Amino acid sequence: MLKIRAAAPLAMLLLSGCVVGPEHEAPQTALPVKFSEGSARAAADVTLAPWWTAFNDRRLNGLVETGLSQNLDVLQAIERITSAEANFEAADSSAFPQINAGADHQVSKTNGSGALSSRDSDTTNTSTGTLSVSWLIDLFGQYRRSKESAKASLDAAYASADVARLTFLSSVVTAYVDARYYQERIAIARKNLGSRRETLELTRLQLEAGAASRLDVVQSEGLVNSTLAEIPGLEISFRQSVHRISLLLGLPATTLLADLQKGAAQPYARRGVNAGVPADLIRNRPDIRAAERNLAAATAEIGVAEAALYPSITLSGSISPTLVATSVASGKATSWGFGPSIDLPIFDAGARRANIKAREAAAREAYLAWKQTVLSAVSEVENALVAVSRTRQTVSALTATVRSYEEALSLATASYRDGASSLLDVLDAQRNVASAQANLAQAVQQLANGYVSLNVAVGGGYAWDGVKTVVASN
Repeated sequence: MLKIRAAAPLAMLLLSGCVVGPEHEAPQTALPVKFSEGSARAAADVTLAPWWTAFNDRRLNGLVETGLSQNLDVLQAIERITSAEANFEAADSSAFPQINAGADHQVSKTNGSGALSSRDSDTTNTSTGTLSVSWLIDLFGQYRRSKESAKASLDAAYASADVARLTFLSSVVTAYVDARYYQERIAIARKNLGSRRETLELTRLQLEAGAASRLDVVQSEGLVNSTLAEIPGLEISFRQSVHRISLLLGLPATTLLADLQKGAAQPYARRGVNAGVPADLIRNRPDIRAAERNLAAATAEIGVAEAALYPSITLSGSISPTLVATSVASGKATSWGFGPSIDLPIFDAGARRANIKAREAAAREAYLAWKQTVLSAVSEVENALVAVSRTRQTVSALTATVRSYEEALSLATASYRDGASSLLDVLDAQRNVASAQANLAQAVQQLANGYVSLNVAVGGGYAWDGVKTVVASN
């Protein structure tokens, strides 16, 4: 009998170390050694690099620094971390004994009348207290798997906050690039408007001198009016970009308008980007990290479901002291009880097995989601590398084109003043200059946005201030 009593606690201890369900392992997928237009050199921790400073724009730097602490999407993601932390604490506490206490006090008396008048009784005071304890012994790891799942979900919440920070960086810098682009287009349109008004005045003088026709004047007037019609649309787009920046910073729409209307050059990044190798993305991209943590949580849930197939033992007990007092007597009594209870799953028409299948399918789906996130990240980097490389060539060619057309306009205007060429040559030259300048401004915008996309695609900059929201694994 003594041997049985000594072996029972040991058997219980061994059973409590049993954890059913699969262990989570880092997912794997085949990746190329390098990007098609990148090098085979791995990148450093790009999450710490403030890549937007390559634009050398103080206003932009200030907007980024302010927005990271004010952006509403980032703040919401941080609140989701708080919620996930609470869920983790709840899952952790489930493995400990649950103790509850209660108390009750009641005053009673019986009053009679008529034939029952002799039944009057004294006032009775009854006080009762209860202390109960319950502990489900985690024989097969149900609570431990639940805790693993909650911990992985907490890690995913932290990674999602980093995703929100990275998304903010992309959105605010892109909106700023767009705002400066529209300002540049407005400046180009106004400069061209001045040039076309000068041509119109020259043509009117030529008409008075008999060297031009009414058709020449009307054509010049049409070009002036078409330029005037172009400006309001550009001003609308500029204001919409500024309003978008204000929203990203959690401010009313027109808060930044006066400051940004002061104008600045279009952002142009001359600094190169080391995109690293595809494997770096798994370390640097927060969305990949979040997807991996979601997979870990789904894998742990399989163990929770499998644990439901096995018996569970609950140790419970309670103690209840009672005190009764009247005017003539008083007394007390205490009742208590303690003992184990066992729950044996015998027949549930396949419900538990079906739940396991559902959890396994959810885990496979989470793996596919992780793989899709990785491949999407690789595709985004490839696209951004191509865009930056090719657009830089376009900017170089268009810069030369603008210079050529501006020289052609100067020559055509001088020739028209001397009467050696027609107004049509001047108007064509003006249209060519305006078109080339607009195309160059758009190419510079696309180059800046490509630079933004590339840095965001490699997972750069969201932890530049040292606030990298990653939870270390237990």
